[in-house]
Amino acid sequence: MRHLFQAGPDANAPVLLLLHGTGGTEHDLLPLAQLLSPSSSVLSVRGSVLENGMPRFFRRLAEGVFDEADLKFRTKELYDFIAEASEQYGFDRSNVVAAGYSNGANIAGSLLFHYADALRGAVLHHPMVPLRGQALPDLTNVPVFIAAGTNDPICSASESEELTSLLQGAGASVSIYWENNGHRLSSSEAHRAAEWFRTAFPS
Repeated sequence: MRHLFQAGPDANAPVLLLLHGTGGTEHDLLPLAQLLSPSSSVLSVRGSVLENGMPRFFRRLAEGVFDEADLKFRTKELYDFIAEASEQYGFDRSNVVAAGYSNGANIAGSLLFHYADALRGAVLHHPMVPLRGQALPDLTNVPVFIAAGTNDPICSASESEELTSLLQGAGASVSIYWENNGHRLSSSEAHRAAEWFRTAFPS
């Protein structure tokens, strides 16, 4: 998978897996990584699916309607890639925290829905429920931050609440933060995520 890796000064800090939104690149969320954990190494991945020339992490059939077969395939592809990258770059596979926005948050959520050991934690900006009717793995003590919009036209408030409930039902420790800025990843929610990160993963 197309990606970039930046080694951080603290080998013990969580490795940040950055997952951009639709039409983004592996460079988009680097400023967010600096806010969340400036001492961390960063593995930033570009989605390998194109929709009208825009990179995504999996196909969709329409706005808000996911191609579930492709989502499952791409989730496993990303899961396997993280393991390969950990060997290539020499980081601890069990110390990976995802930070994703929109489509990237959805594939991060799908990693949580499918694999108990995929992520140590996750920062999800404006995620949707990746799959319904999915038996979640044991996510006990996995910390998750969700930034949601009360007026998000793509991801409704009820969708954010449903995702929170599903993750909590699997044992995850979920913090949800609400704003009124639509589907935008705002500076204020990024700073709130950074505050949460310092509490969830103290150095």
